[in-house]
Amino acid sequence: MSLKGKSALVTGSTSGIGLGLAVAFAKQGANLTLNGFGDRKQIDELVSSLAKEHGVKVAYSAADMSKPAEIRQMVREHEDRYGAVDILVNNAGIQHVSPVDEFPDEKWDAILAINLSSNFHAIKAALPKMKTQPWARIINLASVHGVVASPFKSAYVAAKNGVLGLTKTVALELADTNITCNAICPGYVKTPLVEKQIDQQAEAHKIPRDRVIREVILASQPKKEFVEIEGLGDLAVFLCSPGAKAVTGANFNLDGGWTAR
Repeated sequence: MSLKGKSALVTGSTSGIGLGLAVAFAKQGANLTLNGFGDRKQIDELVSSLAKEHGVKVAYSAADMSKPAEIRQMVREHEDRYGAVDILVNNAGIQHVSPVDEFPDEKWDAILAINLSSNFHAIKAALPKMKTQPWARIINLASVHGVVASPFKSAYVAAKNGVLGLTKTVALELADTNITCNAICPGYVKTPLVEKQIDQQAEAHKIPRDRVIREVILASQPKKEFVEIEGLGDLAVFLCSPGAKAVTGANFNLDGGWTAR
């Protein structure tokens, strides 16, 4: 399929899953707005290389996903640049691991803001112009933790459950339009965020990293392999294809059999 002439706004896309999804869209010809933190020189190089390699337009927004005003400004800038947000991917996320009774209040607030509320603010900002378009797609990156829980991740699990609820509600509200809204629920993907979780779990459980990966991180995942970013990109592209026209309000588990238990 081709997404030539379409545009995709992917939050949290300067590395990890978000970057993988952005690359998947660029390969299909979609123009991009990247978003996320990082060294500005490296980000500028990333923008330039993606544009050159795939022959698409690529822009960057440094919007902080915890700040609604900056999210709205990012959406406006994308619309000014490309006309509308054809594909909105809400991927930005952070993590903190701690028992509930020791969980820092500021970490709870930040995780809920970035992992859940940012989805709401981006969707709300993008919908008015999306509704004037003949076609649009909203994809929310949830997690297997939106379906099942794990200890020490109260804020993350709460936020990802919220993402699935928001996805279903938006899908129902838009059911009579040409806009679909779906969620992707990955198991563990080898990203900088997961690398950080491995270190945090190693400290919390006082065990080496290799045991954390085998006995903690992938303990509930029957297929003892990290989920591949390329597979997530392929699924996101499918959700933008004609074959997915009737798919809305769904969550897709790419979790190595985790939720089959």
